[in-house]
Amino acid sequence: MRLLYIIFIFFFCTVNAQKALPLDTLKLKEAKDMLADDYGNLYIYKNKDFSFTKYDSLGKQLGKMMLTVPYKVQSVQNPLSLALFSENAQEMKFVDQNMNEIQKVDFKQKFGFIRMAYAEDLQQLWLLDDSTKRLIQYNFRNDTTINSYPFDVSFDDMMDLLVFETKVYILTRKHIRVFSLKFEKLFEAPLENGKRFRRENDVILVVADNSILKYDPEKGMVKIFEDKDAQIVDKNILSYFEIKANKLYLYNLEKIKETKLQTEPETKPTSTPVTELSSEKPTGEEGTKTDEKKESEEKAADRTLQKLIEDTSEVQATGV
Repeated sequence: MRLLYIIFIFFFCTVNAQKALPLDTLKLKEAKDMLADDYGNLYIYKNKDFSFTKYDSLGKQLGKMMLTVPYKVQSVQNPLSLALFSENAQEMKFVDQNMNEIQKVDFKQKFGFIRMAYAEDLQQLWLLDDSTKRLIQYNFRNDTTINSYPFDVSFDDMMDLLVFETKVYILTRKHIRVFSLKFEKLFEAPLENGKRFRRENDVILVVADNSILKYDPEKGMVKIFEDKDAQIVDKNILSYFEIKANKLYLYNLEKIKETKLQTEPETKPTSTPVTELSSEKPTGEEGTKTDEKKESEEKAADRTLQKLIEDTSEVQATGV
C-alpha cells in the first residue's frame, strides 16, 4: 500500500512538471533542430528550406531568416547575438534578436578550409582548419590571428566544437573527446547521436537527439534528461524542452526539484518494527520465521522502491 502511494505521488508531481506549449504542429513538422534561449523563446531550423524561425513561448513568430545553404546554429543562449556557421559557404553569420544579420565573417580569403567554427565571444573565433590541421584563435574584429595550434584530428565526422578554459571539446557522430591546447587527449567516451555543446557557466552539456548529458571530469558523461520517443530535445536555464509526435513539451526544473524533495523522505526505511504492523503476532519458532520473512520482504521492497526513485529522479521523461 505504501509503495502504491509513493508511486502515485511521484507520477502526479512529474505530470505536473510537464506542460504542453501552444505551438502549432505545422510549425514543428519537418523541424531539423530546435533551440531555446534563456528567455523562453524557441528557434526552429528546417533543413528542407533552410529556414530559421524564432517564436515566443505562446507560438507567436518573432522573426525569420531564409538561408541559401545549410547553417549550423551554435547557441541561442544570448538572443542578442546568435552565431551561425556554414561549412558550405565558409562563413559565419551573427544575427540579432529580430533575426536580422548584423555581421558576416568570410573565411575563404584568409584561411584554407574551415571545417568547424566556435564563437567564444563577440570578438574571437576558434577555427578548425582542415587544410593545415590547425586550431586557430582568430580576432575577427581587427582581422588578426592570435594563436595557432597543431591539431591533427579526423574532421570527417565532426559535429561540434567548443573551447573553454584551455580545453578543446570535440563532438563527433559517435564520440566526445576533450583535448588540451597542446593536443593532449584528456578524455574520450562513446556518445551516440550527439548534436551540439551547451555551456552553462563551467558546466559542459551535450545535446543529443533525444537526451541531454553532462560532462563530469570524474564520472564521465552523466545523462540528465532522456525521452526515447522524442524527436528533438533542448534546455535553457529553467526547463527542458522536447518535440514529440510534432507537439512541444516543457519540463519545469523547479517542479522536478519539488518532485525529488517530496519522494526522497518516503524512501527512508521505517523505524517501526515489522512485527508491529500486524495485530496478530505469531509465537514460537513459526513466529520467528514469519517475522524474519516479513522483514526480508520489507527490506527487498524498500530496495526496489529506492532503485525506482533513483532511476526516475534523473527526470526520465519516457512514459510520462
